[in-house]
Amino acid sequence: MNQKIWLSSPHMGGNEQTYIKEAFDTNWIAPLGPNVTGFEKDLESYLKEDVHVAALSSGTAAIHLALVQLGVGLNDEVLCQSMTFSASANPIVYQGAKPVFIDSEEDTWNMCPIHLETAIKDRIAKGKTPKAIIIVHLYGMPAKMDEILAVANTYNIPVVEDAAEALGSTFKGRKCGTFGDFSILSFNGNKIITTSGGGAMVCNNIEKKQNTIFLATQARDQATHYQHSQIGYNYRMSNISAGIGRGQMEILDKHINLRREMNSFYKELFSDVEGVDVFTEPNEYSYSNHWLSCIVVNENAPFTKEELFNKMLEANIETRPLWKPMHLQPVFKNAPFYGTNISETLFEKGLCLPSGSNLTEQDRDRIFKVVKSLK
Repeated sequence: MNQKIWLSSPHMGGNEQTYIKEAFDTNWIAPLGPNVTGFEKDLESYLKEDVHVAALSSGTAAIHLALVQLGVGLNDEVLCQSMTFSASANPIVYQGAKPVFIDSEEDTWNMCPIHLETAIKDRIAKGKTPKAIIIVHLYGMPAKMDEILAVANTYNIPVVEDAAEALGSTFKGRKCGTFGDFSILSFNGNKIITTSGGGAMVCNNIEKKQNTIFLATQARDQATHYQHSQIGYNYRMSNISAGIGRGQMEILDKHINLRREMNSFYKELFSDVEGVDVFTEPNEYSYSNHWLSCIVVNENAPFTKEELFNKMLEANIETRPLWKPMHLQPVFKNAPFYGTNISETLFEKGLCLPSGSNLTEQDRDRIFKVVKSLK
């Protein structure tokens, strides 16, 4: 059988082992050290906008610490994009709060500003002003940040920007991950760069970064003995993982270009296939890293989503349905939802295709042949 073509597998650049070896040679095998500091500085330089970055154990940890710092607690409500991975929503429940899910809009597949404002007005009318808004840049596509932030500012609700999939994407020239009151990144194994596991909090001032690190290192007070005045967490990134991240930062822009080339490959591949839409930027303001390239297979296509999925599977090529919206998940079945059926329709018709920066010409040829067999 042919070697498996993965949806999005890790892609090393070569210098990762140099940083890791240095950590071993200097015995920095801990959740602190020069690689952690260096990785944070690399990210701050890349993102610009005078941000401050704290390297953490995961993107989920970053969302959780954002909600902690925003004072989200028992029975509070947090507005969250419905079409996303569960890690965007789970930390709401960690805090004893309740998620309220918002539908997507058709252009970017991200949180709809209109439904967002409808939800805010309705929750306020019910006596529950939301404590935060969690927006997501789905598959690397920037959300409609101008409109979302305008709504958030009107009602004075802080924004947690989930840019886990969007490192390197920009909106109006500004990097995703710099728009929120708190913003988060992920370096999971399938992301555009990886630290094998890990994430980061992006803060708009140094005090937020310092407090994030304090909370992420068990909230230990300044004392010679171990003293704790508030609850802390074990959420700091290790020096070894950060070493991988430093090597990955050296090839980030190259990997973004390679993923964007995969998106162009799919646009060409499906250009003559009626009823198949390739997910791409809706206007010149958005620049996507195309972490994953996705398609929507409509009723007038010559094949169904399931037929393409099964044909790819037979050829040992991984594909995956789009995220199942959170308001359709059994664990959140009782959560309020505001919208129509945009995210549901996308889930029913959409498919993620192999998008890695390490895909070869032979891989693309195999994908081409599967699609050609169904045209």
